[in-house]
Amino acid sequence: MKTVVLIGTLDTKGIEYEFARNRFKKAGLKTILVNAGIIGQSPIPCDVTNEQVALAGSSDLKTLKNKNDRGFAVSVMTKGVNQIVQDLYKKGELDAIFALGGSGGSTISSFAMRNLPIGVPKVLVSTLVSSNAASFVGESDMALFASVVDIAGVNSLSAKVIANAVDATIGMVNGEKVEVKNGKKLIAASMFGVTTQCVTAARKILEENDLEVITFHMTGTGGKSMENLIRQGFIHAVLDVTTTEICDEIVGGTLSAGADRLTAAVEMKIPQVVSVGALDMVNFGSKNSVPEKFLNRNLYVHNENVTLMRTTPQECEKIAIDIATKLNKATAPVTLFLPLKGVSAIAIKGGVFFDQKADDALFSTLKKNVGNNVELIELDCAINDNEFSQAIANKLIQLVKVGK
Repeated sequence: MKTVVLIGTLDTKGIEYEFARNRFKKAGLKTILVNAGIIGQSPIPCDVTNEQVALAGSSDLKTLKNKNDRGFAVSVMTKGVNQIVQDLYKKGELDAIFALGGSGGSTISSFAMRNLPIGVPKVLVSTLVSSNAASFVGESDMALFASVVDIAGVNSLSAKVIANAVDATIGMVNGEKVEVKNGKKLIAASMFGVTTQCVTAARKILEENDLEVITFHMTGTGGKSMENLIRQGFIHAVLDVTTTEICDEIVGGTLSAGADRLTAAVEMKIPQVVSVGALDMVNFGSKNSVPEKFLNRNLYVHNENVTLMRTTPQECEKIAIDIATKLNKATAPVTLFLPLKGVSAIAIKGGVFFDQKADDALFSTLKKNVGNNVELIELDCAINDNEFSQAIANKLIQLVKVGK
């Protein structure tokens, strides 16, 4: 029998969870109800008590109540729920996960959901969907339902929302599993609008050589998703053409993928071909969102919601050191390609972001700092030229075959 794990703060949401649990049971599914609440007693029986959750979070209920610190309590229960969920999944006792919540319940349950593999059904009904969706979902395939009304009892409106969310979960659990067994190795490729031509041409070559390519858009979330999937073991090699998110992390733009961007392939010891795509730009929203300290810089309004800022030679040096430091830790094959005539569609000669001094700083710093484990290839062309696409694709094919 398939099992749905329900995570809830039952001291305040007991009646709602009873409604959801009964609907799951009516559909013939087993449920495991985990209580993550600490304020009061649960009005309904549960399968994992809040004391068990607190202990799994390295504390106990008495301590949490005496401390009377809601933030600390949420942190402990989040850790505890995550540990319990991971244990259930590893034992094969979790086929889906479901939760209802406000800020506390959503925070606790969504953390556990994000740490489950892609493909495991994850459904969260929350009062905060419209304002905090990104913080809940992260890089997971979680399904969010806006509660519309507060989750405070089962009434004529909340019953419809909860029932729909439950039924969606039931459909995911009982649906026919999708198994794509083509035997092809999976390649992750990083792309941005200004490197699309390069990646599209390279992808075509890779696919002609019996490799499956999954492309990620480097908008912060895209880089995080790619790194996450690499760490989950889905990816066999990486065509990391577009490392632009590192600019935002170092300079302070809006599309950072975090400090650990460009580390997953190193950790997982898989082959990677890396380049410097779109390292000419830092991303902001509308022009009035650009911080005052940057207003005298070379800014390019891509559209009313996106403003780009050209990186300086000094920033390019810092970016290059970050890339070199990360790649130098690789033990699997890694090749770094430098397109000497332009790192993006707008950084070529005559383009709005053409800056030879900045490019020279980037290239020279990389050449000076990469270790002997990194194969460095310089090409006298721009990143979107066919010559470049062919070179990076053929090199990755070579590395994958060597790795085979």
